[in-house]
Amino acid sequence: MSDSRAGSDLKKVLSTCRRSFVDVGAFSLFINLLMLVPPLYMLQVYDRVITTRSQETLLMLTLVVVFLFVVMGGLELVRSRILVRIGNRLDVLISQRLYSAMFKRSLMMPGKPSAQPLNDLTTLRQFLSGNGLFAFFDAPWVPIYIAVLAMFHPWLGLFALGAGIILATLAIINEIITKSLLSDANSQHVLSQDLANSNLRNAEVLHAMGMLPGIMGRWSARHREYLILQSKASDRAGMITNTSKVLRLMFQSLILGLGAYLVLAGDLTPGMMIAGSILMGRALAPIDQMINGWKGFSGARTA
Repeated sequence: MSDSRAGSDLKKVLSTCRRSFVDVGAFSLFINLLMLVPPLYMLQVYDRVITTRSQETLLMLTLVVVFLFVVMGGLELVRSRILVRIGNRLDVLISQRLYSAMFKRSLMMPGKPSAQPLNDLTTLRQFLSGNGLFAFFDAPWVPIYIAVLAMFHPWLGLFALGAGIILATLAIINEIITKSLLSDANSQHVLSQDLANSNLRNAEVLHAMGMLPGIMGRWSARHREYLILQSKASDRAGMITNTSKVLRLMFQSLILGLGAYLVLAGDLTPGMMIAGSILMGRALAPIDQMINGWKGFSGARTA
């Protein structure tokens, strides 16, 4: 099966699922709008309820917020289930074509059968069904959260923009320093798996000829190379991931300090200060999630 034919088949299947991806995007729209509820609730509590000491206002605000959280939970559940169905549909639409191509390849290249394409399909389906894909649907909302922060005060918006640029830069660096290593590691893993499967199919003959130590050595060499490459990629990705996590937490604390300074200067209310910190965390969460889930995305891309 040629790469161009494989690409066209996969592209056709993904195009068939386009409407479902649009539905996921629509659910993400309302979910991210509802993500504004916690900071707005905090803003109203600090700036309206506490100043007016109105228990009725607090009760009504709380009831509305609880209702909106229930709606958001339902939307999250439906969005997750849609992605699971997309993964299953992808598998159903392409698995028979893939199996047929594997069978033809085995006839054309006797002695080198491999079920790796089915494993690759499983990897792709699991990525489409998992939480890692949510970051790509939530990322377009980062500028909107930053814009809301800028409406509170321009300094808050500029601070959030700078923090977002730093974390996005880390995501790009993570892609650059791990892409080749993960690709090579996956290739070595496939080769070691194919070698092991081939040896197991001829186990009796190999054992009778006393070839077990030799073939085990060949497999061990490939497997060891895979582990070395995988470890290097994981070490580099881990360094970026930990740095991103620390920076995100630090930025959330620093924006609280910046908000406190603006409150002391009379340019901001206490409610806006707290709401700004919550919005900052929400704005940076998709970027941080993309960095954490980059290994899964890279594996799906390779598959």
